[in-house]
Amino acid sequence: MKHDGFSLIEVMVAMVISGVALMGALGAVEISSRHVQQGGLNNKAIELAQARLEAKRSIRWQSLLEDDLDRDGIPETFMADDGQGSDRTASDGIYTARQERDGVTVVWTIEAERPGLPLSAAMVMIRAVASYSGLNGHKREVQMATIRANPNFVGQQ
Repeated sequence: MKHDGFSLIEVMVAMVISGVALMGALGAVEISSRHVQQGGLNNKAIELAQARLEAKRSIRWQSLLEDDLDRDGIPETFMADDGQGSDRTASDGIYTARQERDGVTVVWTIEAERPGLPLSAAMVMIRAVASYSGLNGHKREVQMATIRANPNFVGQQ
């Protein structure tokens, strides 16, 4: 007799093959999701570092060592050269501040071209380093820098 259709064994083999293919597809989706999340963190790090540089470029020179992070007119952060926290060495002429936001840590520094207070310098180097935890726990960093000239500088005294 001739029977049309599939046997139980054929159906089970087809289900196993479909299950293996589905597991592979789910693994690929998971990996893609992690990479998209890391891309989002990288974009956030770039955005925060760039925002710090732009904020330092746009404020009055006299307020260069202050940061109004929530834009309410009252500075929350004062950059320090004391060797504490994110400032590596005290009295090295590099003023540092730090902020953590959305899984990203941003450290920004201001360094005068000559030792001394940045407020009396002709120009300063402003750096921002944003770091976050990447895939497998590896630390990832985004670094940006710019130079700003003192609009009040009139030469050596």
